[in-house]
Amino acid sequence: MNYLIAVLSDRIQAEAAYTALEQAELPGGQITLLGRGYQTADEFGFIDPNQQAAVRSRRLAYWVIPFGFVAGYVFNLLTGIEIFAWMGGIGNHIIGGFLGAGAAALGALFVGGAVGWTVGSGDALPYRNRLNAGKYLIVVEGNDALMQKATQVLRQFEPENLQGYTVPANA
Repeated sequence: MNYLIAVLSDRIQAEAAYTALEQAELPGGQITLLGRGYQTADEFGFIDPNQQAAVRSRRLAYWVIPFGFVAGYVFNLLTGIEIFAWMGGIGNHIIGGFLGAGAAALGALFVGGAVGWTVGSGDALPYRNRLNAGKYLIVVEGNDALMQKATQVLRQFEPENLQGYTVPANA
């Protein structure tokens, strides 16, 4: 499936472009208008970057927290650091393991979250930011011929951005 996304500066321009696409006999079910008073990014299905960040953090935490515990335990075992003298050797090693697991959890939160927030959402974040700034998006989905026809019509309105996407068949 192919997508064409046009960013238009105001509602009047967006409605005019939408009407022009309909007059060019593009199927109405394949044209979507996003912005204030129309569909939102969530209703359309743009990926939420905060959700992606949480998913990436959780996935990373499943892997690094156990390793962090083992690393903290082994570090304390090798260095012989006494965190609490009254706990003895094994107790201090276990506390070292928990400190290592805590450090791993923080790493998963910050690194996994940052990667999920910046990379995991793809181009959805810039489009969400434009919608939040009061811009309007027109999304056309269809085959290559439909994309070419829609591109010709939308270029007349001089959109701020006109981007095409192709979703692989196995995605």
